[in-house]
Amino acid sequence: MYNILICDDEKDIVSALKIYLASEEEYQTFTAYTGEEAIQVVKQNEIHLVLMDIMMPQMDGITAMVAIREFSNVPVILLTAKGEDTDKILGLNLGADDYITKPFNPVEVLARVKSQLRRYVQLGSAVKKDTVLRIGAIELDDEAKVMRLDGEPVQLTRTEYEILKLLMQEPGKVFSSKTIYNKVWADNPYGAENTVAVHIRHLREKIEINPAEPRYLKVVWGQGYKIERGA
Repeated sequence: MYNILICDDEKDIVSALKIYLASEEEYQTFTAYTGEEAIQVVKQNEIHLVLMDIMMPQMDGITAMVAIREFSNVPVILLTAKGEDTDKILGLNLGADDYITKPFNPVEVLARVKSQLRRYVQLGSAVKKDTVLRIGAIELDDEAKVMRLDGEPVQLTRTEYEILKLLMQEPGKVFSSKTIYNKVWADNPYGAENTVAVHIRHLREKIEINPAEPRYLKVVWGQGYKIERGA
């Protein structure tokens, strides 16, 4: 059973999302109508995924998500309106795993929820004997789910972690945005290029001394991204 928190100040939207998710017997839904309520629900319950509206009074969804990120890496899918492109990018930069644009397509909602839950479970349960990847000053311990830079832990979101892991497993190999999206999100590449670019930029800010002149995480123009060998 997976516990999914739906947070939106519009009760009709919360009700609609509950109906969509009710088609899956393994989903149990929790509800919140403000950012503050969402934070408390995540603190007090074992939540496996959060669907969070961006535009809410008092505390918006991005602010609530940032507060949740201080104590939880639960997947967060932002609910956005068509004209909120800047907020989508800001949300991804600050730790959101994905977004869904209103009005909702029920099939897309279920697909994105399933994708995030699948990644969440796999990341939490996968155990391998050879669990440490190293490139230059970057060390990724896949059993402990910790990334270190020059020996110091660096906090990554789950999506950033999986992108970095994918690239570090095959240093020097160029991965297209669509390939990264397909492997990391385990889903069809809806809007892959922009979504991946935001996460790559955020990763650079965390692992590069100068993100504008990256030592490790390189773009191959027109082709994709790679981790440089022997960086």
